[in-house]
Amino acid sequence: MEEIINLTKDLIRFKTMRSKPKEIERCTEFIEYYLKNCGVEYKRLDHQISPSILVVPQSGFAPILLMTHIDVVDAPDELFNPFEKDGKLYGRGSIDDKYAVALSLVLLNKHFKQLRKHGKSQDNLPFGILITSDEEIGGFNGAKKALQEIKTDFCIVLDGGSVEKIVVKEKGSARLKLVSRVKAARGARPWLCENAIEKLIDDYVKLRTYFMRSVPQHWHRSINIKSIHAGKSHHQVPGYAEAVLDIRYTETDNLEELINKMQQELQSKLMVEAVEPLFDEGPSLHLDLLLDISKNTSIGFQDGSNDAGFLSKYGIKGIIWGADGDQSQHSLTEHVNIESVYTLYRILNEFVKKITQVVLDRKPRFRSKIRNSNF
Repeated sequence: MEEIINLTKDLIRFKTMRSKPKEIERCTEFIEYYLKNCGVEYKRLDHQISPSILVVPQSGFAPILLMTHIDVVDAPDELFNPFEKDGKLYGRGSIDDKYAVALSLVLLNKHFKQLRKHGKSQDNLPFGILITSDEEIGGFNGAKKALQEIKTDFCIVLDGGSVEKIVVKEKGSARLKLVSRVKAARGARPWLCENAIEKLIDDYVKLRTYFMRSVPQHWHRSINIKSIHAGKSHHQVPGYAEAVLDIRYTETDNLEELINKMQQELQSKLMVEAVEPLFDEGPSLHLDLLLDISKNTSIGFQDGSNDAGFLSKYGIKGIIWGADGDQSQHSLTEHVNIESVYTLYRILNEFVKKITQVVLDRKPRFRSKIRNSNF
């Protein structure tokens, strides 16, 4: 168990922010070195300077896939010096998502050693792992690309929820840019022209009317201004202003229709920069098995978004699950509760052991047996 925490600390020390691609490369090479020492064969996938590491059975089919990521949001240098206090491990990426990378690597190493001890090979692995490096900026070069090459029945995205809550539904997200352009003029005569900032503000007020809804669980679409850029001179009425918007939408929203409808009411230009799909998982035997093993765990949903949204694109069943971090991800006090990491490991280990029996049986093959059994 301590190996997971020590390995998490090692991973936290890499400043794997998007602004530091060399650190992402160094962290990726560190993981490659770990796998080589384990004797595990892996595949490295590189798309647009976003490396991913994939380990699957030699047949190419992984009954179960554990998906995690090494990239983190920006943080000051001191957050990359991990430390333990009161049963918590602090540091950037501790809960999002480096504990999960460490956990999946240690679990893989453990089961691979057991297989070799019984004369089995990597082809008998009951699960595979996928580690990406661009989840925080949308996952378009990581999970979206890598999942094209993966054959699996069930994916556990270790990037959300908690030990007591398995997430089966998560909002999608869209990054939009609201751009206001007018003819700039001298600041001494504002009555002779329009002000791009004022025009932008007026349009944002109109946009908010599409998002002012409230229910107890907050399962509704939302909007947030991420940044504003405008004005270059104290002596001019600004002719340009832009705002980057973060929209979260649910399965009841038609995003394209919503954007088109909003644009009709605006003077400013509304541009779509990126859209991440929502995640909405249905029932599965794998989920039933997990709930049977983890008696105190229930299913639920969360507001965030992550790489799980790409699963449905490739017809892969899955869930979002993870350790407990007291909702501290991306904060200056980001941490993971160590005991919850151990609990999650024990549950996943038991889950994989049960799947192993099915995989090693091979009579009939896993796919048909999983669909016809009640475990």
